[in-house]
Amino acid sequence: MHQMNDLRRIDLNLLVILDALLSEQHVTRAAERLHLSQPAVSHALARLRDVLGDPLLVRAGSTLVPTARALELIAPLTEALAQVQSLLAPNTFDPASARRTFRLAMSDYGAAIILPSLIRTLRHEAPGIDLQISHASREGMLEGVLNGDIDVAAGVFPEMPHELRSTLLFEERYVCLLDRRTLPASGHLDLRTYLSRPHALLEMRGSGTPEIERALTSLRERRRVAISLPHWNVAPQLISGTDLILTVSSRSVRDIDQQTLVVVPPPFEIPPFTFVLAWHKRRGGDQALNWLNQKIQEGIVAAS
Repeated sequence: MHQMNDLRRIDLNLLVILDALLSEQHVTRAAERLHLSQPAVSHALARLRDVLGDPLLVRAGSTLVPTARALELIAPLTEALAQVQSLLAPNTFDPASARRTFRLAMSDYGAAIILPSLIRTLRHEAPGIDLQISHASREGMLEGVLNGDIDVAAGVFPEMPHELRSTLLFEERYVCLLDRRTLPASGHLDLRTYLSRPHALLEMRGSGTPEIERALTSLRERRRVAISLPHWNVAPQLISGTDLILTVSSRSVRDIDQQTLVVVPPPFEIPPFTFVLAWHKRRGGDQALNWLNQKIQEGIVAAS
């Protein structure tokens, strides 16, 4: 409460400058970002230090490092500026004339499902809207949304922070991908064969696919992972000509080479999972973001 009272004593221009300084950690870069002179930003930093009674940024080489107090201010500052932006935004959003950059986080699996339709929509309906796409673990994507670095994340998030909102894009099931020549003569993949063969595992920074491992643990079984990699698109190529098994979502193997590869159900039950969009609750009044989320959902429905 004390730090929010301090923020109320500062005019909006100082809040914007503080946000840029905390983001850039460099007076010159913050000045360039704000189209202000370096002396003006330095003067604003001096005023901020006086009002808040803290150095806020201390020099470390060529950069400015936030103090503990400055780090505490980042969340309420980001929320305050977002609320002001929402308050001052026009009541209506016009996609045709809008100029905006959105930062989206998703895996290449999510990108393959979402982006082709979304990009076509933007080029026809909102040519002034640009996208910046990033890739991280599940935890990393949600952290990006929480701290304001990401506008919306698309993925599988079993645990959703209460500060975020989400909407279902689709429910997905797991399948197994094998080289057709290694499929058992029965035409089915049994559990014994599944466990005896090496596996390819798709994961990003240790996030893995816990749904599969939990299902195996419930059977008191484990599989051998011969290769672990973060790239969805290259994974099917690793299966061709090998005895590897890849257990993945059904949508990720729709376009496989059916001459050499085959898709079969897993020999044990793996619960389906939900693929969702997630964004911060404080962005609920952002009509442009709401429009973008709607277009993503419409693209998924049209492709189903």
